[in-house]
Amino acid sequence: MTLIGARLQIIRGITCLVLSGFIATAASSAPSAKTDVGYDITVRIDPASRRIEGRSLITVSAAGELTLVLGRRFEVTHALVDGLPMGRSISGTVNTQAWRIPRRQHGQRRIEIHWRGELAPMDSSLEHRQTLGRTEPASGSAGTFLPDSSGWYPHLVGTLPRYRVSLELPSGQRGLVAGRLIDESETTEGYRASFEFPFPSEGIDLMAGPYAIGTDTMRGAGGKPIQIRTYFHPQIGDLAKKYREEVKGYIEFYETWIGEYPFTEFSVVSSPTPTGFGMPTLTYLGIEVLRLPFIRATSLGHEVLHNWWGNGVYPDYAHGNWSEGLTTFMADYAYKEREGSEAAREMRVGWLRDFSALASGQDMPLTKFTSRTHGASQIVGYNKAAMVFLMMRDLLGQETFDRALQLFWHEQRFRVASWTDLQRAFETVSGRDLRVFFRQWLTRSGAPVVRIAEAARTYSDSGHRVSITLEQSEPTYQLRVPIGLRTEVGEEVRMLDLEQKRQTFTLEVPARPIEVTLDPGLRLFRQLMPQEAPPILRQIMVDETVVSVLLPETGEAYAAAELLATKLQNRSPRIISATNALPTVSVLVIGLHDQIDAWLARRQLPVRPGVVQGKGSAQAWTVSRPGGAAVTLVSARDVTALTALARPLPHYGRQSYVVFEGAKMIERGIWPMRMQVMKID
Repeated sequence: MTLIGARLQIIRGITCLVLSGFIATAASSAPSAKTDVGYDITVRIDPASRRIEGRSLITVSAAGELTLVLGRRFEVTHALVDGLPMGRSISGTVNTQAWRIPRRQHGQRRIEIHWRGELAPMDSSLEHRQTLGRTEPASGSAGTFLPDSSGWYPHLVGTLPRYRVSLELPSGQRGLVAGRLIDESETTEGYRASFEFPFPSEGIDLMAGPYAIGTDTMRGAGGKPIQIRTYFHPQIGDLAKKYREEVKGYIEFYETWIGEYPFTEFSVVSSPTPTGFGMPTLTYLGIEVLRLPFIRATSLGHEVLHNWWGNGVYPDYAHGNWSEGLTTFMADYAYKEREGSEAAREMRVGWLRDFSALASGQDMPLTKFTSRTHGASQIVGYNKAAMVFLMMRDLLGQETFDRALQLFWHEQRFRVASWTDLQRAFETVSGRDLRVFFRQWLTRSGAPVVRIAEAARTYSDSGHRVSITLEQSEPTYQLRVPIGLRTEVGEEVRMLDLEQKRQTFTLEVPARPIEVTLDPGLRLFRQLMPQEAPPILRQIMVDETVVSVLLPETGEAYAAAELLATKLQNRSPRIISATNALPTVSVLVIGLHDQIDAWLARRQLPVRPGVVQGKGSAQAWTVSRPGGAAVTLVSARDVTALTALARPLPHYGRQSYVVFEGAKMIERGIWPMRMQVMKID
């Protein structure tokens, strides 16, 4: 499921939030596709009463013992295993009930189970972050969403079933699950539709609502017909045609790049809540998200691509989810490359700045990343992983890189695949041993710190000789370090292979050298030096050690400040007194204009910067502290202006400063980045 800004952070998040229902429930272990399992489900839902009734027929060819699981909010009314009563449940979890299916030596097993229950009310007031990882099955007149992780249907643990789902809804409601639409009808008695997913699946998510359905058909690779559908709420029906056209373009783009689209349809489905999820054959996006003008050019393509990576080849979650990083690289980053080199560089800058915003111990090895649960996990699992693929492409070249991905797709379609399988594909096509590259970037947390220690020049027979000494932190990496070399006649980039903690390189240049720059294009994943990474608002959003100073002491202003601190940090803030000595960790300070100005003066910190001075009803900006972590200040004209920041401000984490008029952002920016540049004497 991908989300916005998660890829806004509601806006920039949606491209980033692709999670699947399966990820939320079983990210710790990869299911087995070896057991042949089929589900035949009939489900009836009444959104008005929030009642659900279902019948499942499960067929399975497996000799061993199996475990059947269903959400605790559902009641089993009838259950048979091979014609005999299923027996009593065993201990499950807080949210699930379970049954043991005994061992059988041979033959196909048949499990029939009927269930019913009441769904939770659909809460359209939820914010984007509140919907991430939410596992309640919810329904209402505005929409129904039953994520796989809610246990809304009986399923066998540790299997990848094929399925058929028949859905029954009242008149005026329409719904779907991932898969091929087999039949569909609507009468005064209600709506009926059947879907089939003939491949091993990670789970079943169900969506319904008062949708108007639009349909187009395109021809995919080899002439295969692909049905493009929109299931949109009436208030955004005018957008449906544009979305279907964009989907066609993305499918054509990725079929050329990777290989044939693996399914026979793709649907864009609207949600009454600000969600952003990707499942096989569809994406489920909030109504307000779909209205955003840039979504069709960014997040939509990300979701389409997940039908190859994530929903067409399944990540081996036990050894790391590679699909989010690869999708980010081939969607979000690829679109920036199409805009131009500066747009692509700015995205790389953002990735590195975000990583530098993490406090010590907040990151993880890529082999430990399963799904996005908070900002820190996105920075690693999406951004760092995407940059690993960028470095791989820089190392092997575009043609070899693409052929390796095409081989990976050809070999792993509808299989569980790991980083090791990706490594094998790259090694097979390139003919190179890539063990060190993958080991250092996947199994280590953190990132190397690289600096130019010395640079000097001498004369040589060919013109000039430049001596450059590089240093890196321990443990050492094997790095291809780009070095920008400016001479009297121009600029060029040389690649230096740094393998030791300190290493000196000698370069011959015809013209007199003037200066050298470390990694001028920011194509190497590394920990930025303090001067390279000016503070951004995200630091107080992802840093779990941050403390908050709330300058209003009582009343509505204090309540508004506390709510804003909670929203920014997505947890209860650690509040310290305004008179306390500043700790060495990041600090968030919230108050009214006069309170902020007085606090800055007492602390002898820089005054309100001119770029925000006197603008809007509220401002937020960051300040660097010598020898300490950054301070983020949020200053508002009055209580109303402070209250208005709670919803929009958390979406501007990549900014160093932002100005609001009410809840509307009117100005933003990032403090200048200072590259590592050394003049050559």
